[in-house]
Amino acid sequence: MRLLMWWSGRALSSAATLLGVSVLIFAAVRLMPGGFAETVLGPFATAGQKADLAARYGLDQPVFMQYGHWLTAVTGGDFGVSMISRQPVGAELVARLPVTAELTVLAVAASVLLGVPLGVLTAVRARPGGGGAAGRLLSGLGVSVPEFVLGSLVVFVFSRYALGLEVGSWVPLTRDPAGNLTTMILPAAVLSVFSISVTARTTRDAVMGVLVEPYVTAAVGRGESPWFIVRHHILRNAATPVVTLLGATTAYLLGGALIVEHVFNLPGVGSYIVQAVGRRDYAVVQAGVLLAAGVFIVMNVLIDLLVGALDPRMGVMAGRRS
Repeated sequence: MRLLMWWSGRALSSAATLLGVSVLIFAAVRLMPGGFAETVLGPFATAGQKADLAARYGLDQPVFMQYGHWLTAVTGGDFGVSMISRQPVGAELVARLPVTAELTVLAVAASVLLGVPLGVLTAVRARPGGGGAAGRLLSGLGVSVPEFVLGSLVVFVFSRYALGLEVGSWVPLTRDPAGNLTTMILPAAVLSVFSISVTARTTRDAVMGVLVEPYVTAAVGRGESPWFIVRHHILRNAATPVVTLLGATTAYLLGGALIVEHVFNLPGVGSYIVQAVGRRDYAVVQAGVLLAAGVFIVMNVLIDLLVGALDPRMGVMAGRRS
């Protein structure tokens, strides 16, 4: 019963969140300076030309009526038509989603494969003279450098000196997996720097909290090897905050993909939304933000379930056992 109540509550809160996001983004895109008519027709367009264009796309109707028509269509699976390309927005998002998904998966994988070992290492060597300062310094630098700054620097260096990796181009994964990886390594590396740093910091704090527990001291006293202690005692008990962070980090990476895809000229959802903002293509911006909010909500639910599986005292699993 508690599990059913939990699912019902999450469904209601998710629907309310999506509704709130839809209202905010619908209003925000129309409050941006320079409307669609001004952007498309230019500064010398006449009032009549602007009125005709607004009437063609229904922008002359009251805002609440526009929102009602759009929300009704979205609930039916219709995200509208791009004002620029005249193509269905839903189809465009589906076509571009694999690029963004691949970029995010590579960045998350880098966060786990590099951030977790770095955090464990800095925690184990946190004692004076242990050598953990270098790891803390690297994680601090990673948090401090914005993606657009690092991405622009990487694009300049690899374009200027031809270091062997493709910049500014993209190869489909289905056509040439090796070529695709060559074009995705740099964007994924830039996108993952922040998440690697945050993952390392969180892992370090979690591991240091576990190191002072009596069962770790007992394991050391029994003569168990350091690797066995880390794998069987420390990582298992420090995993909950790290897994929780990775869920939030994945949502953050989807947002960071907007900048990275634009900098590296990748045909993903992020660059599509950035171009739509510049062109005041309302339907694309609204659908893209709503999609990102939906992914964020799904990730939170999945993380809650995973945390409950790792630690039955927390999350929905606690309700099932009560």
